[in-house]
Amino acid sequence: MARVTVEDCIVKIPNRFDLVMAAAQRSRDVSAGSTITVDRDNDKNPVIALREIAEETVDIAALNEALIKGLQKHVEIDEPEDDDMERLIGSDAGAGSVGLDGRLAEGETLGEDAAEDLGMEIEQGDGGQQFEDVDDSELDREG
Repeated sequence: MARVTVEDCIVKIPNRFDLVMAAAQRSRDVSAGSTITVDRDNDKNPVIALREIAEETVDIAALNEALIKGLQKHVEIDEPEDDDMERLIGSDAGAGSVGLDGRLAEGETLGEDAAEDLGMEIEQGDGGQQFEDVDDSELDREG
C-alpha cells in the first residue's frame, strides 16, 4: 500500500470522528514505543497508524479502550457503603446506638454511657422523679 486515504480506513471504522480518534491514539502509542505492525516506509506516525487500521493489523477495540482510559480525568474510588461504615466505626448493637446521621433508630433511647461519649450531660431529677405528659390547657393556665 503506497498511500493510505480516509476511504481505505472508513470501511473499517465507519464514523470519521472515531477513525481520527483511534488513529491519533495509535499514533501516540507508536510515538511511545509500541511496535509497529506494518513497514515504516519513511512514513510518519499518523500515516503508520492509518495504514495499520486499514490493514487491520491492530485491535480497534483495544485502541478505543486505551483512548477512553487516556481521556478520563475522574477516577472513581470505591467508597464503603453506609453499612460497611457503621461496621468499621464499630457501632454498638445495644440500645441507644447512634447511626451515621446522628439519629437514633425509631423507639430507641440514648443510654447514659452513649450520651457521655457524645459529650451530653444527663441530669438526674431529685429522688428519681418522673415527668408526665400534660395537655396544652394545663400549660396555658400556668403560663
